[in-house]
Amino acid sequence: MTRIAGVDLPKGKRIDIALTSIYGIGRSASRQILQTAGVDLGTQSEQLTEEETTRIRKIIDESYKVEGDLRREVSMNIKRLMDMGCYRGLRHRRSLPARGQRTHTNARTRKGPRRMIGKGKK
Repeated sequence: MTRIAGVDLPKGKRIDIALTSIYGIGRSASRQILQTAGVDLGTQSEQLTEEETTRIRKIIDESYKVEGDLRREVSMNIKRLMDMGCYRGLRHRRSLPARGQRTHTNARTRKGPRRMIGKGKK
């Protein structure tokens, strides 16, 4: 099992898709990493040699902020907005959409399930 950046890559997937299981690496970033490392995109994740794995790991460590560091940075950015008291920070604090979406009828994912006002179910 290949382990890169503290994440076990899924078996049976092409390596360009398997790399996207690392937080902070998407499709285009994974393709750039593999191109720089000289690894074929169609290679299965369990067929990687130790040398290829080492090259991929080195590129990710040098050039990308992934997993714990990236999660910490994102959460610190949100906390900074909330402490500052700006509009986006207030929206985060109230668990409402922060990017201008309508909330009158939608935004159920962000707001959670509807709270019953009045009677409730019979």
